[in-house]
Order: sequence, then C-alpha cells, then structure tokens
Amino acid sequence: MTPVLPDEPLPRRGPPDPRLVWRALGTVADPELPAVSIVELGIVRGVECTADECIVTLTPTYSGCPATRVIEADARAAVASVTDRRVRMLTALAPAWRSDWIAPEARRKLAACGIAPPRPGGAGPAITMTPDRSAIRCPHCGSRRTEEVARFGSTACKAQHRCRDCLEPFDYFKPH
Repeated sequence: MTPVLPDEPLPRRGPPDPRLVWRALGTVADPELPAVSIVELGIVRGVECTADECIVTLTPTYSGCPATRVIEADARAAVASVTDRRVRMLTALAPAWRSDWIAPEARRKLAACGIAPPRPGGAGPAITMTPDRSAIRCPHCGSRRTEEVARFGSTACKAQHRCRDCLEPFDYFKPH
C-alpha cells in the first residue's frame, strides 16, 4: 500500500526518506499508459532506504514488457532527484503483477483516456492467449455492446476492441 504523502515541495537532496521516494515515484508515468503513474499501476512493489542507498523494487506488468528498462531509468531518475544516496533498482517477477493492483484512481484515468481498464480481480496469474469473451464496457459511451477486434492492441498488454453502439475503437487493458 502506498503511504500518504505530504504536500510540501520535494527537497532536491537530503537523507533518504521513503515517503519522499514514494512521492517522487508517483510522478513517473508509465510510457505505454502515460495518464497513470507507475505507483498507481502497482508496478512499484517496495521502497527501502538505508543510510547508504534507496532500493526500489518494481514488478513489470508482464515479464516481457518492452517498457521495463524505460520505467527503471525514469524511476531511478525520479529517486535520484530526492536523494544523493545510491539508487538500486530490483525487479521482482514473483509474485507476478496482477491487474487488481491498479489503483481505483488509475482505472478512472485510463477510462477517461479511452482505455477500458481491466475489471477488478484479474483473470489469473498471466496474460492468456484466449480472448476474454465477456462484455467490456466502452470507455467512450459506457455500452457493454462491444467486441474484440484484435487480441493485441497498441501494446501487447492491450487488446483492440470496438463499441457496437458508438462505433468507436478502444484499447482494453488485459486482465492478468
């Protein structure tokens, strides 16, 4: 769970404070879903600060995510902006990231950007090759009369859908 963070400006340098590190990480947008931060997506699994370093543990949305290195670099830069200590990035593949780790606010932001968020609860431990045949709510008009057009959308973690009512295409963030 992300701690409640103070509203005061972030200091540029100083002793490692996990609250400030979490706050800095909250400014890092996911490169494939820029409306939401990596904290809101649940990619940041932990922050540990010692006298010598800050350790950030990330879990990618799936192990083959091509954005992982960009996310690590952006997270490292954000942490370095609030501390002069060494920054160490760890990748944790277990437990695997689940779409139910997405914060409610991030789900609202995704929908506002025309991306249907996955339903809470996920669909299991990994992305499946079998299409989700249940109705996905259109982020444009709210209709459940939608259809999958392509299993892969603009990125591998999204599928391309179309609404049968408003006829708008949209990405669906696959549950896993």
